[in-house]
Amino acid sequence: MSLQLYAHPFSSYSQKVLIALDENQTPFTLRLLSSDNPKAGEAFAALWPLKRFPVLVDGDEPVLESSIIIEHLELHHPGPRPLLPRDPKAALAVRLMDRFFDNYVMTPMMRIVFDRIRAAEDRDPLGVAEARALLDAAYQWLDVKIADREWACGGAFSMADCAAAPALFYADWVHEIDAAYAQTRAYRARLLARPSVMRAVEAARPYRTLFPLGAPDRD
Repeated sequence: MSLQLYAHPFSSYSQKVLIALDENQTPFTLRLLSSDNPKAGEAFAALWPLKRFPVLVDGDEPVLESSIIIEHLELHHPGPRPLLPRDPKAALAVRLMDRFFDNYVMTPMMRIVFDRIRAAEDRDPLGVAEARALLDAAYQWLDVKIADREWACGGAFSMADCAAAPALFYADWVHEIDAAYAQTRAYRARLLARPSVMRAVEAARPYRTLFPLGAPDRD
């Protein structure tokens, strides 16, 4: 049975896994989660009642959470381009950067987006201000961290870059990376020029009207 991925191309965490699959040309079947595909939604909910995507199904085994999915692919469906180093110390550095992009870029970005979806009387301006401050701090830290690197952890594209691409893509829409952080802006541009990332962005383009803050006329 082929790999099945329950996901949506506009979802940041779905894109993270889609980029990893693309990097190694790993065959899979996309189970699109949308209102037009209720059967996929029902199967997805049965697999993971928390309804957070993506979910990978490998045979009879559901694999949850984007980082775990990528590590599962590395273990069970390795391709020609490793996304996690074999050396444990180097792998730890990749996992650190992966968590950085998920926790300190993706999470505050989504906090701002979800706040916009709420009714005006239920919005949390303090929470949004805190999220914006965290994004600024993350951009600043990253600017120094990658000053002498092509990719998140050096010269090889890794799981960390799979996380970075959608995180920085959407975060810059929500809270633009200041021009003072030239290295961070350049890194985002390199990510968006990567073929696997370009394909993920293009697959998501038809859904840009869904973005609650309005997608900017760029990228």
